[in-house]
Amino acid sequence: MIHAELTNGRFCGCFLADGQHLAVLAQPDVAIVVPVADFLRLRALEQAAAPDELEDAEDTAAMLEWQARDAAGQTTLVSAEEAKLQLSMPQ
Repeated sequence: MIHAELTNGRFCGCFLADGQHLAVLAQPDVAIVVPVADFLRLRALEQAAAPDELEDAEDTAAMLEWQARDAAGQTTLVSAEEAKLQLSMPQ
């Protein structure tokens, strides 16, 4: 049940009827449900952060995402030569 809908250039989501959770559309067919309080806290931190702090946080998030994918067996290591072949780069 949708209580109110939010849309901006970065996300599209809706508050759930319980008023305590927000469903954020991550992909056309994937939504992530988060507590509203956590979302608002992180949004406030993002707005107050300096550009270099945001960049550091994004780098950390990317590393954590990779570690989670690696732990789930969703990563593959290839040699530098194989990577160049796959990317059509000169040897």
